[in-house]
Amino acid sequence: MTRLSELGESHVLERILSHNRSGSQVIIGPGDDAAVTAVEGNLVSTADMLVENEDFTRSWLDWRRLGIKAAAQNLSDVCVMGAKPHGLLVSLAVPNSTEIEDLEALFAGIVAEANRAGDELGCEIPIIGGDLSSSGLIVIAITALGTVGDPGVTSAGNGGVITRAGARPGDSIYLAGTIGRAAAGLDLLFARADGEYGKDPDDLGADADLRELINTQLAPQPDYAAVAHLGTASAMIDVSDGLSTDLGRVAAASGVHADIDRASLQELIDPLLPAARHLAQKTVTAEELALSWVLNGGEDHGFLASSAQFGTPPVGWRRIGEMRPGHGVSLDGAPVPTSGFSHFGK
Repeated sequence: MTRLSELGESHVLERILSHNRSGSQVIIGPGDDAAVTAVEGNLVSTADMLVENEDFTRSWLDWRRLGIKAAAQNLSDVCVMGAKPHGLLVSLAVPNSTEIEDLEALFAGIVAEANRAGDELGCEIPIIGGDLSSSGLIVIAITALGTVGDPGVTSAGNGGVITRAGARPGDSIYLAGTIGRAAAGLDLLFARADGEYGKDPDDLGADADLRELINTQLAPQPDYAAVAHLGTASAMIDVSDGLSTDLGRVAAASGVHADIDRASLQELIDPLLPAARHLAQKTVTAEELALSWVLNGGEDHGFLASSAQFGTPPVGWRRIGEMRPGHGVSLDGAPVPTSGFSHFGK
């Protein structure tokens, strides 16, 4: 094993960028003062970070899965705007004692997720640049770029992109992917940290279902293909902070009320019940805990969309409710408080 301090920045960059796949749109890639790429249509940009002790801890650190998660949370934000990802800018701050093999695993995870998304969306998603620095904590900051303007998912009046502000009363609410699984996995990780079982995140004996929930927290797998199959949507959002929070953001931006059909969530709740029984306390039942994960848990990076255009949900989507006049979010008509994740506690 070789530490970064033994190699120097140039050799570190050479090693980690060897995992990258250059895209046909890249004119000048990593290695110069700035990247140059060919862009068609409108440019869509987003940035997100993973910060040690805020978003993950070293006690359950898996470098490759951390790379997958870092890429997924950015690529999902581009896709949910109706854009095709164009490339990634990756900036890292890590301790000098970090081993180069760990950093290579991180980049391998980023590239693997970018390739998976590109395969599902029919595009190339290379790493086109970034930065590398030393730090006492691990910080991964990714900027994802995308383009919109070709035929496909469209929303009038916003340069071809889909925003949170287009939902209208009478629209159905659709969900692609999963919600609640990453939240259950996080609670399992915290329970493990408290000594309930072994220190390895994968150490849950023969219970593959519980291990898979943890893997969703460590390395989410957004359903990019579902977005490609969607067609016309009035509004869309990535569920990164929880169904109650993110659907509430759509409702607020659109000036509507979002009512969730409780029965439509049961297929999402049932797979979480084994974990809920494993963790439920006397003050809450397993069913209540599983429902709270589905309503308030983020980081699966499922997708929410609203549309009045579909008789049958598109491939990969399920109908979970309806937009109505008013404001806020409800479950079968009963108000649902916003209880998803928020930095700074508000």
